[in-house]
Order: sequence, then structure tokens, then C-alpha cells
Amino acid sequence: MDGAGPEEARGQELGPSTTRSVLESFSESREVAALLGSLGAVCGDLVSREMAVEKFLGIMDKYQEQPHLLDRHLEWMMNSLLDIVRENVSPPPLVHLAFKFLYIITKVRGYKRFLPLFPHEVGDLQPVLDMLVDQDPKDSESWETRYMLLLWLSMICLIPFDLARFDGNISSEEGHARMPTMDRILQIAKCYLIVSDKARDAAAVLVSKFIVRPDVRQKRMADFLDWTLSLLSKSSSQTMEGTVIINGMLQALAQLFKHGKREDCLPYAAVVLQCLDNCKLSESNQMVLRKLGMKLVQRLGLTFVKPKVAKWRYQRGCRSLAANLQAQGPVMQNQVITVAANEADDEEEYDIPGEIENVVEQLLVGLKDKDTIVRWSAAKGIGRITGRLPKELADDVIGSLLDCFSFQETDNAWHGGCLALAELGRRGLLLPSRISDVVPVILKALIYDEKRGACSVGSNVRDAACYVCWAFARAYDPVELIPFINQIASALVIAAVFDRDINCRRAASAAFQENVGRQGTFPHGIDILTAADYFAVGNRVNCYLTISVYIAGFPEYTQPMIDHLVNVKINHWDGVIRELSTKALHNLTPQAPDYMANVVLPRLLPLSVGTDLHTRHGAILACAEITHALCKLAEENKRSVMYYFNENSLEGLKQIHQELCRRQLYRGLGGELMRPAVCTLIEKLSLSKMPFRGDPIIGGWQWLINDTLRSLPLISSAARQNIKESAVSALAALCNEYYINEKGEADPALQDELVTQCISELQNTEEMIRCGFSRALGALPRFLLKGRLQQVLEGLKKVTLISPTDVSFAEARRDALIAIAKVCQTVGVKGEGSQEDYVCRDNVTQIYAALLGGVTDYTTDSRGDVGGWVREAAMTSLMEVTLLLVQNEVELINTDICKQIMCWLAQQSAEKIDKFRAHAGSVFLTLLHFDHPPIPHIPHREELERIFPRSEKETLNWNAASEAFPRITQLLGLPAYQYYVLLGLSVSVGGLTETTLRYSAQSLFDYMKKIQNDLSAMESFCESLLKVFEDNLRNDRVSVPLLTMLDQMLANGCFDIFTVQQNHPFSVKLLTLCKEEIKKSKDIRKLRSSIGVFCGLIQFQGDMRDQVLFQLFLLLCHPFPVIRKTTAAQVYEMLITYSDIVDPAILDEVMAILSDTNWEAELPVVREKRNCLCDLMGVPKPQLVSKSSAQ
Repeated sequence: MDGAGPEEARGQELGPSTTRSVLESFSESREVAALLGSLGAVCGDLVSREMAVEKFLGIMDKYQEQPHLLDRHLEWMMNSLLDIVRENVSPPPLVHLAFKFLYIITKVRGYKRFLPLFPHEVGDLQPVLDMLVDQDPKDSESWETRYMLLLWLSMICLIPFDLARFDGNISSEEGHARMPTMDRILQIAKCYLIVSDKARDAAAVLVSKFIVRPDVRQKRMADFLDWTLSLLSKSSSQTMEGTVIINGMLQALAQLFKHGKREDCLPYAAVVLQCLDNCKLSESNQMVLRKLGMKLVQRLGLTFVKPKVAKWRYQRGCRSLAANLQAQGPVMQNQVITVAANEADDEEEYDIPGEIENVVEQLLVGLKDKDTIVRWSAAKGIGRITGRLPKELADDVIGSLLDCFSFQETDNAWHGGCLALAELGRRGLLLPSRISDVVPVILKALIYDEKRGACSVGSNVRDAACYVCWAFARAYDPVELIPFINQIASALVIAAVFDRDINCRRAASAAFQENVGRQGTFPHGIDILTAADYFAVGNRVNCYLTISVYIAGFPEYTQPMIDHLVNVKINHWDGVIRELSTKALHNLTPQAPDYMANVVLPRLLPLSVGTDLHTRHGAILACAEITHALCKLAEENKRSVMYYFNENSLEGLKQIHQELCRRQLYRGLGGELMRPAVCTLIEKLSLSKMPFRGDPIIGGWQWLINDTLRSLPLISSAARQNIKESAVSALAALCNEYYINEKGEADPALQDELVTQCISELQNTEEMIRCGFSRALGALPRFLLKGRLQQVLEGLKKVTLISPTDVSFAEARRDALIAIAKVCQTVGVKGEGSQEDYVCRDNVTQIYAALLGGVTDYTTDSRGDVGGWVREAAMTSLMEVTLLLVQNEVELINTDICKQIMCWLAQQSAEKIDKFRAHAGSVFLTLLHFDHPPIPHIPHREELERIFPRSEKETLNWNAASEAFPRITQLLGLPAYQYYVLLGLSVSVGGLTETTLRYSAQSLFDYMKKIQNDLSAMESFCESLLKVFEDNLRNDRVSVPLLTMLDQMLANGCFDIFTVQQNHPFSVKLLTLCKEEIKKSKDIRKLRSSIGVFCGLIQFQGDMRDQVLFQLFLLLCHPFPVIRKTTAAQVYEMLITYSDIVDPAILDEVMAILSDTNWEAELPVVREKRNCLCDLMGVPKPQLVSKSSAQ
């Protein structure tokens, strides 16, 4: 039968519009046909050959997940490649290339499918044997050839003729006996069973096909088995060579006992099993050997027992999905149910060999192996062998299997046990009578999670337990599982929604779906499945907080879900899971408020002061969330806050802090969990309006918040931010609920104590304490700030200032700026109001001064640009305060302040760090496009609206340099923004980041092209450029990249309009600034950039050329050899570029000195050459001033 040719596939090719990831056909068939046809042409050239292989690999790899699409095309592809192999004229490299392509196809489709397609004529035997004999087993380049030839030979050796007929007269012309064909094939197989490459796998296949031939079996099988067993017993798995040999022998034996007839293999099985036992493979550290050992053991076991299907096995009748889904009411028992009628008659009496016990024992041990593939092989072996055992023995196996599920066993045993149970269930070997023993075990496995150190093991066990549920759904009639339906359904829903690992949630969802379809008895199955499908359960937060609420709406699942969270998840080892669980309990409370109040809360209160840290943490958070939810529910139903609580509950909630404090549990590492948990409790109880006003506990809570903020320096950096935010939120809620009297005012003494304490801590020598109390001031409610606003603002402003002692306190400055904006939003705006109570005319300038000061913070330390945090906070606070003012008292925003804000934002929008540039751009556009009402006094508003249209506010990606810089450079044409944008661009264009540098420079040069013939625009631009340089002289953050930018601009001819004028002021001023910048500098990057600028300045006319040359000749004798070398190279290039600088008569001599001199030599030698250049070019010789000066 001919295979489908490439032409036949044309109608099935995917159209260009197809965007589905699922492929529909082998669409590249014509391309592959052309590629295979061109192999002869590309073989000779290494590059073409590798490109062809890569192209073919790329095509084939697409079909790894859908290899069946290749089936129609396998035959013609194989024939095309074997035609090359069979041609006598094909050179060896071409033959190898053909086999390489064959191997790539085999790799994708698998050799079992490929094997029958090999031609297996009698005439193929001799050529294939000869080709194999010609191969070098040690050649690492041609292993694909050997692999494919061995597979081909394994197909050819099935020809139904006695191999002796191929030998003819086996004495050769010289009189020596020729080796018989049978021995030649065996010798080849033996040779390749002990190699370390892929050919070993093919040799094992060859053995399994060849040894089982009747003629070979009679003459050679015993000898071959002797050979393999002797090698097995002699080799050690401790050496590399021994591992390779054992691997080959085990593969050969496993394939042989798989394909050989039982009656042929049975005589040897016991000996092989004994030899295998002696090898002690279970003790080997080689996973592959243990797996092959497991495979061979089960094949031997199958040889010992007769190949019969157990009559006692369970057989489910109807398996129609449609019938299950249409079933109304209780599921009726299907007509064909279980065990065949007369078991006694069907059980043929026969002895089970004693070796079976050994085999099953080894397989049960294999279920506990440390590697998954070994456990999986053992599980399949248990399933296969149990299917051939009598009912009583099979039940014993299941009993032994259930012993794997004890909590003394490791997670490996649980995982292997689950795989084996699924395999038995799938094969109908787990009778309904055993389901009652198995289901409790599976329910435990679905929540198996063993803590090991800082993490846990067990996700594979839970995944395998889902597989068991999936297998049972397909295996059993619905009536068998009805007693366990609610338990299984609840457990699968809980796993699908609350499991930590995404693969387990998805596995549980798939198992639930299978049960809904096959069993048809899961309560509300279709509704739940729609909400918790494979994709929906992918997002863990969504599962916990949204899907769980929907599912808990069905009464069958409400209580099991709540119990699972309380019993299993709030004491989980992962803090994220604990927090999510408590939030889930908050959301589930409305579904069962009485159960939460009367059962769950009393159970949690003792746990919240228990001994286990994680349980205590989860229980405190759960108490907080449930209490808050119950109070909200009572309020919604117009009931008293106390409706759901009794005296014991209230007392228990109050006791939590007191008990933790008494036992000193806020100290040490445990305190990092307890502090934020109790702060959350304080916040939630305050929001719940608990009747604790005037209770001593309020003082205890306030002490904890203050102590937590003071302890921030002692807390690990990872937990610090969360603890700070928890304490600040708790303070805000506590003040709002318990520190306000009936008139809406604060107790003066309490206000004075609280505010004074916070302000005094702002000057603490610990940065983190400043951070904490800054944020605390920002969180205070209005009634506590009233009459103290100026004092608070003054205190926060001091924190924002940089002084020599606290220059690295960037986080404190950041938090103070955030707090200033929060305080302003809290107190509100009143233009003519008191500066002690409102943001008003008297203090608005002071507020803006503090915020604008933060925009210029460029502090760096070992962490990098920490000032960026301050700038980001300053920009956000500027936006918040400005929007607050514009919505309340717009006249408080004056022209000068608005111009400063917009200009600083424009500068930040042009800088190099993507994150801060994006934030600045976002704030800039928010202020520009704000309409309720519009912000007044924005300079050049119309031009800005044109550059940044409102329609693009959301779509413009400021993070992408390619989008941001073409827009921001347009602001260079607006006088108000020119200086600031140029200041930002200098850092970007002269920076080190390749993409930022490329797009910023390109945008700048595009702008320069537009104005290069406009003299007034150029003069304005150059004036701003020189002012940026002058203002940032010796400020390396700006000056070094600015020099690099100037170098690029001069090289790109940006200032050509000035070069014709003698001694143009721009060039003179720039030269002066450059000389000043590098004076006494030892910064290599700065010096190198300045060389480029000096060389670029040579293009300007006038006396300054001599000054430039003088500077360059000074650098030719710089103390740093690398600077001397760089200067010489750049001066050489400069003289080539600007040939009018030097008299043509001396040019060659000058160039020769520059190129031939070793400028890294000793200074006296170099100085002599430099002075020679000075004489030639008529430049005054620099005089040696002192040893430390730059020459």
C-alpha cells in the first residue's frame, strides 16, 4: 500500500487566517517533500546541511503533541529517505543525513508506529547487515544511523524463512568458515547492547524480535540468556561502564519477556528472577536501572501466571455519557452490573508459583521508590499481575497496598499507592466491596500535605488522588458510589478551589468533571463545573475569594468547605494560604453566620493563643475576618452589633492580645507573624464597632501599635513593609472608633500625647522608625489633626530634607512625602482658613516646597538609585495635592507652582529608568487632561494637548523608550520645558542602557534636524544646553552622560550652522566648561567622553582650534595609559575626518607618530613624541607643573 503523497495533503493545509494552536493536519508536507528532495544538494556544505536539519527539526517539533497527524505521511517520507540510503552512489555523509532525518521523524512519532513501515524484503537483509558491520560503534557523530539500522534489522529479521538458508556454502574461498547469518545478527545485537548511546535501545528491540524466532529460540536463546545473566552478575552499578551494561541487559530481558511466548520464557524466568534479586537494583542510585528492574520484575511475574482475564473482575455495563447526564432523580442500576454469575465454576484451579509472592513484594516496594517513573512502572505492574490472580490472592494484594497509606509512610508511598489504586480501579480489579476501605484513604490523600523544613511535600500525592477519583468515575456504576458521593464531591470541590498548587486544582476540576459526566450523581455538578472549570481554577486568589463563595451557596458544600479552611488551611505552612483562607472565611460567613458564630469562632479562640505559631497566626486572622463579617451582616440586617456574639466570644477576642503579651510572643521571629496578625485583629474589631470604648484593652492595643512601629528596625526587610502597613491601618481604625467623643472631637490630652509622640519619633536616628511614624501621622483622622496641622507638616517636612547624617534615609523621605499628601487630603482645603486646621493660603507654598524638593532627590547607595523611591512618592503626592486644590480652591494654585510641577514632571518623563519615567509620564498626562475643573496655568497647554492627545492617554506606553522619547523630545520646542527636558534627556542619551540610549538619541537627532537651519531656535537650544552643563558642573550623575551626549551631537553634525563662524560663543563656552569639568578628574569614563567632545570641537573655526589641540596634547601625556591610548586613536580619526586642520605636507608624519607610538609606554618616552607633534603642528608645548598634575 502506498502512503499518501505530499500532493494529497494540499487540500488539508491550514489557511493563513488560522490562529488556533491546535493543528489540524500536516500542513508542511510540500515543504518537507522539497526539503527531503534537496538533501543531496545541501549535503556537501556544512552550513546548508545544518540549516536543513534545523528547519526539519522546527517543523517536526510542532507535532510533538499531535504526532498522529503525521501518520498518513510517514510512508512517503520514509521511502524518500530510504531511496537515498539504497543508492550505491550516495556518499556516507548523505546516508547519515538521511538516517538523521529518519530519526527525527521517529523521535516525534515513536518507533513502535514507525517500525512496521520499514521495507522487510529478503533482499534487504544482507545490505543492512553489511551497513551495520561498516559502522563504528564509537563514532559519536553517526549514532542516528546505527539506531535506525538496528530498528530496520529488527523488522527484517521477522522474515518467515530459516536463516540457515541464507548461508549457502559457508566456507569462503580462502577455506575459512564464514560466520552464519544468525550468529552475525546476534553478534551485532550483543555489540550494541553494551554501548552508551541510543543504539542500545534499538538493540534491545532487535533482540526481542530476533530471539523469539523459532529457529533462533531453539539454537541460541539459552546461550543468549546465559550471556546476559553473566554480564548482569559481573557488572556493578557503581561504575559508569557497569551502569551502561546493566541498562542494556535489563532492556534486552524486559523486551524479550514482553514479546516472547510464555511457554518459551517460563523455563528461564525463575533463574532470571534470582539473578535480578542478586543485583539488588532497589539499592542502586540510578533511577533508570531501578525503573528497568521494575519493568523486568513485572514481566517475569506475568510469565509465571497464565495469561487469562480474571472472571471475578468488576465490569461496568452502560458507559454512555448522554444517558448519565439525562438521568432524572435517583440513578437506576444498570442492567449489567458486576461479577459473573458462577464464580466457583469460573475459577480454574491452578497453582500460583511461589515466585509470584516475591514479584508482588518487589512491586509493592517499588511503589515507595523515590522517583516517580519507578513508582508508576510498579503501579502498572501491580495492575497487570493482579488481573491474573485468583480473587483471594488479589484481595491480599489490595490489603497490602492499603498499608502504603499510613502516616508512618513517606509521601512516595502515598503517591505510589494512589497510582496503584487508580490502575486497579481502571482495570476493574478493585471490587465494590473494597470501596468502603479505599474512599477514606483517598479523602486523606486529597489533602495530604507534609511539612518539610520551610516548605512541604505532597502535591504529587494530591494530584494522584485526583487521578484515582477520575479513574473510579469511569470504572464504577453510579449505584456503587452513591454512599460516598457527598464525601467525594466535597473533597474534589475543596481540592479544586483551595489547593495551593495549580496542577492539583486543575486535576481536581478534571476529576470532578469526569464524575459529573460519568456518574451523574454529584450535587449541582453542572453548575459548579461551569464556575470552576480548568481555566477558572488557574487563578488562586479568584478560587479562594470568588469561586468558593459561589460553590458554598449550595448547602451540601457550605459546611465541608468552612471546616476544611478551619481545620487544614488556617494552619498551613505557607503564610499566603493562611491569609487567603481567612479572607475566604470572611466571604463565606454570610452563607452560614450561625455556624460561624456558634461553632467556628469558639473553636478558633483557643487556637489563637495556642502553642503552634502558624496555627496561632491563622486563627487570629480568622477571628478578625469572621468577626468583621458577622458585624457587617448584623448591620445590613438592622440588628445589634452584638447579635451574633456572647460574652465568652467578646472576652476571648479581648484576651488574645493580653495572653500574647503575657507570654512574650511578640518577641523574636514569631513576633513578625504575631504583630501584623494582632494589628489586623485591632483594625477589624475597630471597624466592627465592638463595644470596647473605655476598656483597658484599648490602651494595650495602642501600646502594641506604638511598639510595633518602634520595632521596625529589628524586623527582617521582607516582612517590614507588611507589618508597617498593618500597624498604620490598625491605628487609623482604632482612632476613628475609640478616640472620638459624641461631639466628633478628640480628648485634648489624648490628642496631645498621640500627636506629640508621633512627631518626636520623626527625628529618631533609626530610619524605619521615621518611616513608621510618618505613615502613622498620614493615617490619623481629621479630629486628631485639628489644631495641630502646622506642627505635623513641619515635622514631616524635616524628614524630607537631606542632611549629612541621614543622606541614605530614602525610605523615610518617601514615607514622609506620602504622609504629607494623606494629611492634606484628610484635613481638606479652605483658602482663608487657619493653617492649624486646613490646607490654606498660608501653608500651601510650604507644602509644595516640601513636595517639589523630593523630585530632585537622586541619592544613590549600595542598593542603587534609592532616590527614585522619593521622586516617585513626590510625583504622586504632587498630583494628589494639586487635584485636591483644583477641586476645592483652585485659586491657591499659582502660575509659578504649576510651571514648576509640569517642568519637573517633564524632566522625569525624559529620564533613563523606565519605571520612574512611566510614573512621571502618567502623572503628567493626568494633570494635563484633568477636567473637573481643568488645572490652571499649565504652560503651553494647547501644544501639549496636540503632542499628547486625550485619546492616547491610556494607550501610550511610557515604559517603552520607542514610544516615550519621540513624544517627549517634542517638548524641546516649548521654551518653558526646554531646559528641563534637556536635563532629563542628557542622562538618557548618555546612559548605558542600549534601548533607552538608541531611542532617546534618535528622537533628539530628529528634533535637531528640524531646527538645524533655524538660527534663533538653535541659539535658544544651545543656551539651554550650556546652562544644563553649567548648573551641573562636577555633578557626575549629569555631567558624564552629558559629555557623552555632546560627543554624539558633535559627531552627528548637530551644530554645523555655528562651525562657519569664527570663535562662535557656544564653542568657546563649551570648551571652557569641558576643561573645568575634567580638571583633576580621575574618572576614566568622564575623561574618555571629554576626548570625544574635544575632537568634535575641532570643527569650529578660529583661535579655539589651537586651544582644543592643546587640550588633546595634554591628554596625550595623561598619567593613565588608557587615556593616552584613547586620545591618540581619536586624534588619528579626527585628522582623517577633518583634513583641513593640518598642513598636507606634514600630515603623513603626524599620522605616523600617532599610529606607531606605543602610547602606553613610560611617560618620558611618550612626552618626547607628544612634543614632536606640538612642534610639527605649531601648538605650544604643555609645561610640566608638578608630578600630580595631568600632562
